[in-house]
Amino acid sequence: MPLTGASLASPRVLFVYFTYRHRSLKVAEAMVDVLRARACEVRLAPIDLTDSRYTARFTRFPLRHAVRDVLGMLPAQLLGATGEIRIPVEVDGEYDLVIFGSPTWWLKTSLPLRAFLKSDTAGRLLEGKPFVALVVCRRYWRLNLHAVRRLGRRRGGRYVDGTHFAFAGGQVRSLLSLISYLGTGENRDRYLAVKIPATNLQPGYLDQARMFATELVATVDADAKPETNGVGWMAKRANVIPIRHGDRA
Repeated sequence: MPLTGASLASPRVLFVYFTYRHRSLKVAEAMVDVLRARACEVRLAPIDLTDSRYTARFTRFPLRHAVRDVLGMLPAQLLGATGEIRIPVEVDGEYDLVIFGSPTWWLKTSLPLRAFLKSDTAGRLLEGKPFVALVVCRRYWRLNLHAVRRLGRRRGGRYVDGTHFAFAGGQVRSLLSLISYLGTGENRDRYLAVKIPATNLQPGYLDQARMFATELVATVDADAKPETNGVGWMAKRANVIPIRHGDRA
């Protein structure tokens, strides 16, 4: 019996992400709108950090001691450590595309997402499947993006593409703005007498996210054949689309 657009032929997409202040989620939601409009079945799978060595600082906002709490993650990040996480049940399924989203913590992939990518669950999810990396960061994104690509490939996945979404401000002012925001819970005009921008994604991130999602599904109509209704379109794309966003930005 032939499959219809509303049947199992609809491409299935999974977003796996970690977020503390919802920036990664905002990017994911913007992309979800585009993917669902193109008849994709999309599920969100947020990872929770449950390791007692790290969770206390993330149980409240604003942080009790912003500078100390941010610096407190530095040793684990420099060592590439992992920790205990809660893996959502949504990852137990078959998907045509997996999209990873994570902030950059001290130059690298955040500990929760790194822990997931090194897990056996990630191996079962990614084996033979295409995946995409999204980095949400203050400034530094390249090491994070490359790490997600490397870890995903080690788990049997096929890297398709990647991009990043940066905060406003330069190196120093964006750091001061982040510390101010994490410590007060507010976007303020100044910190330590220095004028700072709002700690938020840059204006235009919605358009960027939607455009990236549109590019991911641009080959649906071109590649889909009547007998398949588009099944396997991302697997086909993974074999022919070069890495663009992650290399040029």
